[in-house]
Amino acid sequence: QGSPAAAPCAASGDGRRLASKHSKKVLKASLTLGVLLGMFFVAWLPFFVANVAQAVCRCVPAGLFDVLTWLGYCNSTANPIVYPLFMRDFRRAVGRRLPCCRRAGQSRPRALSLSVRNSHSGPRAPTSLRTVL
Repeated sequence: QGSPAAAPCAASGDGRRLASKHSKKVLKASLTLGVLLGMFFVAWLPFFVANVAQAVCRCVPAGLFDVLTWLGYCNSTANPIVYPLFMRDFRRAVGRRLPCCRRAGQSRPRALSLSVRNSHSGPRAPTSLRTVL
């Protein structure tokens, strides 16, 4: 009689553990997204504000406009740095693709396109725009 009552408790404990693990993943994904969006807004918002101001009053010096443009470019440069810092799956995927990051004994990935690899229907007949429309 004691073991049937203990089983739901064990199941609910596993459920709580899974929920906790899921909430940690969601929190980490939210943090990553927040960092990326925050960096994007900090880098590009001044450029777009200056662009609108330049269109309205022609009061933005060319040097400042160039600096703001390069600030936006720096954001694009920072993305490949931020992704590996915050995302383990991204690090693993890059590690499998780059020869310098592969571990000893790992084979080189095949050069097979995703569409062919994931397609279970075999080769498809070519379609033209006329047949689609």
